Amino acid sequence: MATILLVFIYIFYIGLGIPDSLLGAAWPAIYGDLSVPISYASLVSVIISCGTVLSSLFSAHVIAKLGTPRVTVLSTSLTAIALLGFSFSQNFLWLCICAVPLGIGAGSIDTALNNYVVLHYNSMQVNFLHCFYGVGVTVSPYLMSLALSDNMNWRGGYKTVFFIQLTITALSIISLPIWKRVNQANPQEKPIQVLSLSQMLKRKKVWASCGVFIGISALESTCLIWGSTFLSESVGIPADTAAALITFYFIGMTLSRLLSGVLTTKYSDWQIIFSGQAVIFIAVVLLLIQNSVMAATLGLFLIGLGNGPIFPNITHLTPELYSKEASQSIIGIQIAFSYLSVMLTPVLFSAVTTFAGISVFPNFLLVMFLLMIACTIILKIGDAKSRTKRQNV
Repeated sequence: MATILLVFIYIFYIGLGIPDSLLGAAWPAIYGDLSVPISYASLVSVIISCGTVLSSLFSAHVIAKLGTPRVTVLSTSLTAIALLGFSFSQNFLWLCICAVPLGIGAGSIDTALNNYVVLHYNSMQVNFLHCFYGVGVTVSPYLMSLALSDNMNWRGGYKTVFFIQLTITALSIISLPIWKRVNQANPQEKPIQVLSLSQMLKRKKVWASCGVFIGISALESTCLIWGSTFLSESVGIPADTAAALITFYFIGMTLSRLLSGVLTTKYSDWQIIFSGQAVIFIAVVLLLIQNSVMAATLGLFLIGLGNGPIFPNITHLTPELYSKEASQSIIGIQIAFSYLSVMLTPVLFSAVTTFAGISVFPNFLLVMFLLMIACTIILKIGDAKSRTKRQNV
């Protein structure tokens, strides 16, 4: 029964990924249709991320009260409603209104499913979970590119994705009895330890791990929101082709999480994390020295390939770095900082492009990568010291 539940959780995580890549893929068509500045993409992104940050920070309280199954149903329902709203948007204000439930729906389910899989399954399953997130963010921009190329317009793309999300919502309701049976089979599970924000921020390792999540999400959100525009405006690719090519980032991310899940049987979480960061460095250097369609596509693919396994493997380390009881709260703040990065990075990059232009895209990625690698090293050193202290006790 636990295996059947895991399959459902994988499907729910596809639903989490589906909305995340739509805005960036559709924006070259949206801003022209609604007659708004190109930089307004960051405003919609900020609203989505604000909702996600808040729901992530309060996720431990909500999950402790409602439980992971009900939170899953509520969250998938909210995102489905938001996607339907996007498909009917006739002005920018309506986009902003629909962005609110989209953000709120994402935070709690992300935290809940991550912590549940971390505690009840092994590292391979955690990586596979995030692999299915990659399926969601890979499929949706492709569907959007089909909508754009078939003259359906971007609203048709959002409507298509809404029906997929509606199906996933129905499956979350169907899964409720399965959750109940699995939880009854584990009656000795310890209750969630709800930590306050101040309690968590007093821990140095929390700051370091949050810094890693900021770097991970900065790379991803920059590619997600601005990658298509970079390909269109700087490299000179048509909007519908650019929307299709951005899927190479998500293909790389999904593939790496699949491979990472297999490699966890042989290599440690830390080895996989540092290997991924080496691939990111190669990708950023490639984008810095080349400005062709081939180099840009390969660079985006390699960034996804390297960045993909870092999130799930850092998440899997969380109960070891802290405790199983506190992991729900810690994962909540990590994901909150992740979405805080998603919220602020596009705004920061938008400000940078005002002065330097969209061609600064690779340079910006390099700065975000350096932040991530620095925090990873700090976290690794702190983890090594903690392990040494435990061995000496």
